Formats: sequence, C-alpha cells, structure tokens
Amino acid sequence: MTTILTCPFKKLPTTSKWALRFAIRPLSCSSQLRAAPAVQTKTKKTLAKPNIRNVVVVDGVRTPFLLSGTSYKDLMPHDLARAALTGLLHRTSVPKEVVDYIIFGTVIQEVKTSNVAREAALGAGFSDKTPAHTVTMACISANQAMTTGVGLIASGQCDVIVAGGVELMSDIPIRHSRKMRKLMLDLNKAKSMGQRLSLISKFRLNFLAPELPAVAEFSTSETMGHSADRLAAAFAVSRLEQDEYALRSHSLAKKAQDEGLLSDVVPFRVPGKDTVTKDNGIRPSSLEQMAKLKPAFIKPYGTVTAANSSFLTDGASAMLIMAEEKALAMGYKPKAYLRDFMYVSQDPKDQLLLGPTYATPKVLEKAGLTMNDIDAFEFHEAFSGQILANFKAMDSDWFAENYMGRKTKVGLPPLEKFNNWGGSLSLGHPFGATGCRLVMAAANRLRKEGGQYGLVAACAAGGQVRERGTN
Repeated sequence: MTTILTCPFKKLPTTSKWALRFAIRPLSCSSQLRAAPAVQTKTKKTLAKPNIRNVVVVDGVRTPFLLSGTSYKDLMPHDLARAALTGLLHRTSVPKEVVDYIIFGTVIQEVKTSNVAREAALGAGFSDKTPAHTVTMACISANQAMTTGVGLIASGQCDVIVAGGVELMSDIPIRHSRKMRKLMLDLNKAKSMGQRLSLISKFRLNFLAPELPAVAEFSTSETMGHSADRLAAAFAVSRLEQDEYALRSHSLAKKAQDEGLLSDVVPFRVPGKDTVTKDNGIRPSSLEQMAKLKPAFIKPYGTVTAANSSFLTDGASAMLIMAEEKALAMGYKPKAYLRDFMYVSQDPKDQLLLGPTYATPKVLEKAGLTMNDIDAFEFHEAFSGQILANFKAMDSDWFAENYMGRKTKVGLPPLEKFNNWGGSLSLGHPFGATGCRLVMAAANRLRKEGGQYGLVAACAAGGQVRERGTN
C-alpha cells in the first residue's frame, strides 16, 4: 500500500527474460551512506479536496523496537500496545474521553487477547464505552488501521481516532498437531470411561509434534525470504549490492538515533526490568563482516542473508489522527495531512514483494503529483533485495510496458530522499506496528527537512501493498 502525506507548514521464479533484462543495470548504494541535507521548503499546491474533511496526524509514538527474545520476551502483546497508547496520551495530552474509536493492527495474534486493541485500550485507562477493534493485513496491518480511521473521519462518523499496531515475536502461539487437537476435543466430549479409553488407544507419539507458525505464503508454501532471494536473482541484484544497502540503512539509523531524530520513540519501563529507551537492532557493521554470513534461505547460492534482511522484532506504535477542524479547535498544530492512499495486490508467487512498484504511480496519479514532487520517501525494508528489485523495476521502461501496461517507467526514488533515518532493516519490523513508524518518519522528516510531500509504501504477505501520502 502507498500513501501521500503533506506537511502542514504551508497552504518470482528467476526467468531468463527478467534476468537478462536487468543484469545489465546494476545499482550500487555504496556512495549513499550519509543522510540527505535539509531542503528548502517549496511552495506547492494543496491536495485538499472539496467537500471532503481534511484528516491530520496530530502526533505518533512507538515503543523502542527490540530484537525478539530480549527485554520484551516475558510480556504479552497487549502490554506493548498499552505502553504505546500510554505514551501517546502523555505526548499529546489528549483527553481520553475525546477519542471516538481505537484501531490496532497485528499479525500473529495472541489467542487470549484476540482483540488486542480493546484489551490495550482498557489497560491504558480508556473508557469501556470507547469502541476498539483489531485488524490484520500482514505487514500493512497498522496501515489498514490508519486508513480505516481515515475513512471513519472522512465520512463524518468520528472526529478523533487512535490507530496503531503491535507485534510480539518473542512469544508466538505454537499449536498441537491437528491429530492431537482432534483427540483432545474428542476426549472432552467423551461421556464414558470406555469412550475415553478407546480414544486414548488411538494416540501415537507423532501426535506430539507441534505446529510452528512460519513467515510463509499459505497459497504457495514459500517463505518470504525465499521469495526475496528469487526476486533478487530475477532482477540481477548482487549480494554486494544488498549488503551495501543494508549497511546504508544501519548507518543512517545510527546517525539518526545519535542525533535524536527518532523522536517518536518513547521510553518503556519493562516490569521487573530496566527502562528501555532506544531500538536495539541498529548495528552498523562492515561489508567484510557481512560477506562472511551464509545464505539464509536458498543454500548455498542465495544472496539473502541475516545481514541484509529485517529481523524478528517486538514493538508497538500508536498515532492520534483527527479531523482538521477538531484538531485546530483543541489547539493542536498537526504534523501532517493524510491525503491519498492506495492498496494493490499482485501475484503472491512471482510478484510478492513488487507491490510498491505497482502502487506508486497509481497513488501519485490519484494525487496529481509526480516523483519529482515527493520530498520524503519512506518504504518498508523487508529485505535489501526487495528494495533494490523494486528500484530496478521502477526505473525500467521495459518492465513498465511488459508487466504494468504503462508506456513509461515509474521512475527511481532519489536515494538522497529515501529512508534517510534508516528503515526496517535497521530499526526493526514488528509486523503489525511498522505502518505507523513509516508515516511518522515521513511526517517528522518533512518538518525537519522543510519538505511538503511524503510518500509511504509497504509490501505485505499475500502480494499486497499499501501506499499513502502525507503533507
């Protein structure tokens, strides 16, 4: 999905065809390891639409994003979501009773708190009269939460929405095998000792083998990492290029962290432990060290490794979005306007991670903008190879004509405007929470760099993508 934001300062299997086509245009990121300089604010047209309410971002926060299995490992998802909500309340001082609705995204649900939005809201002190629901759309679950909120505001149903997301990969549900589950359910229904003994006699040791959740496509049984490896090969993205891009992400994230630019992060005191104040997955290395890692998915010749992939992450995020007139009446100065957004879906086998290429021109055309108008790009980095493959697809007239039905290419996002404060490779990727981080990064960058238009894009399992714009 892709989205346009505006700043309120102013009114596949590798086919020989693909491989041969893209092998001649390698893309190197090695010269782009520094953040972009601040740009001067330019006077541009407004994207406001007649007779449609303006929807604004008042502010947004997130817990520090941590490697799974670290400081959050003993928590439950609603604990993290509650921390994000509490942080948002402290940051914005919004009265709880003003919030009309709360929406959270999550992917791997905790069965005890299937509606994690509701449980987190109650835990954070919101009224039990405030409705809350949970959505899931893979890695764009928080994006879906936001756009659901935008729809409620734009339609006049609500004035104030809290949207967010959460993921806790440290404690994922692990099920008994189906045979074991069936046996246990049947035992629970048995009415006599004879029935119970008959059922128990059917038990076999292999019934105890657990079912582990996997980051894999149900329709293809292929893991996303395997798909990313095939995509990189199809677009002739080398291992070195992927490592260079990952190093760029970590280097820019470290710089942003050191300079205090990651202002959406709020400290979280973990019960029984110390207060966590920053993301712990930012680890700039060297190309020499990264080159030592073995392929993670396609062995021994794959190019996707642990170093150029996003890591399993725990974290939560939350944003306060309002109708513009409501925000102004309450004395808030909005950080950004949420303008247009677009969801697209592609073939989950061969184009699983190419959604940004397809969605970007659609959302730009919907907003009446071009790539040159965008001041801040924030794309979800699932894998270096996924980002670079999209770059090559977007920069190819041949791909546009043969796969997108377009006469000209989409255009390449300038690296000096792209993920300047790091991305999911370095900051982390809690599946259900990343969408809010992307939007807040774009909004904060527009304010810091003096830009007006931002574009956010994120691919997701199932071959889906969401793009959104802000200003």
